[in-house]
Amino acid sequence: QVQLVESGGGLVQAGGSLRLSCAASGRSLNDYSMGWFRQAPGKEREFVVSISWSAGITLYADSVKGRFTISRDNAKSTVDLGMNSLKPEDTAVYYCAATRTRRMTSNRYEYDSWGQGTQVTVSS
Repeated sequence: QVQLVESGGGLVQAGGSLRLSCAASGRSLNDYSMGWFRQAPGKEREFVVSISWSAGITLYADSVKGRFTISRDNAKSTVDLGMNSLKPEDTAVYYCAATRTRRMTSNRYEYDSWGQGTQVTVSS
């Protein structure tokens, strides 16, 4: 288990940008893959993007491909989610997650560490 804390959520107008950050505490992430998920009211938690920490290989959901970018900082044990060209349908609580599975995965059940979530609201 790794402690995860998200930050950077907020209110933004459609077409705008936000950058979310996820800080991992107390552990090296070399043996982990990291992911971002989101959940809108009344909907299932949805995969956004994952990254294999060591290799830096990424996997994006089609809905965010070309607009969102995941990045990592090995020294800080931080993973960021850059979000551009935001749409109202991107509105959700965004969660950072970690799995000791080395390969990136979109399966939320493979993640065993989760942050508390940060709200992203995109107005029209």
